[in-house]
Amino acid sequence: MGKRNYLIEGVSGTGKTSVAEELQRRGYHVLHGDRELRYWGNPKTGEPVNEPVHENERDKAIWQQEHHLWDIDKVKSVIADHSKAISFFCGGSRNFSKFIDLLDEVFVLEVDDLDTLYRRIDERVARDPTDWGGKPEEKELIARLHRTKEDIPSGGIVIDATQPLVSVVDEILRHVRA
Repeated sequence: MGKRNYLIEGVSGTGKTSVAEELQRRGYHVLHGDRELRYWGNPKTGEPVNEPVHENERDKAIWQQEHHLWDIDKVKSVIADHSKAISFFCGGSRNFSKFIDLLDEVFVLEVDDLDTLYRRIDERVARDPTDWGGKPEEKELIARLHRTKEDIPSGGIVIDATQPLVSVVDEILRHVRA
């Protein structure tokens, strides 16, 4: 196996997309999981599902978080394709347990304080008002996930994502080269 594959995870606002874009700028093969692999699916079976009509915004935020899956066949296809030396999968997936054992390592971007996460999310939503995290109910869920780490793979290499972006990416690449 000549190819190495890495997952970059973290709660919303930790910088997964920014890290992905910087890795691409540096010439690495990157999959933006939230753009290229995501679909709404049953968290137990993986079967695609249609988003239902929700009673309120809180229920909608929770449902979207719980049903945010990645296409496992596409993940496996990228991992099986050894034409690239390294691939980075960047983003959040609720079914990471279905493919995490196929990866060489997991990097977890972490930001200790919630105010920094909220500021980053607000900046992102200011650029794109449709982006996830701008509604109070979504922020409430982000706060819970930040506190509990319930949707984050355990055992990954924790990266302090409060550092400048270049330093975050340099630290990830140091681990990749080790």
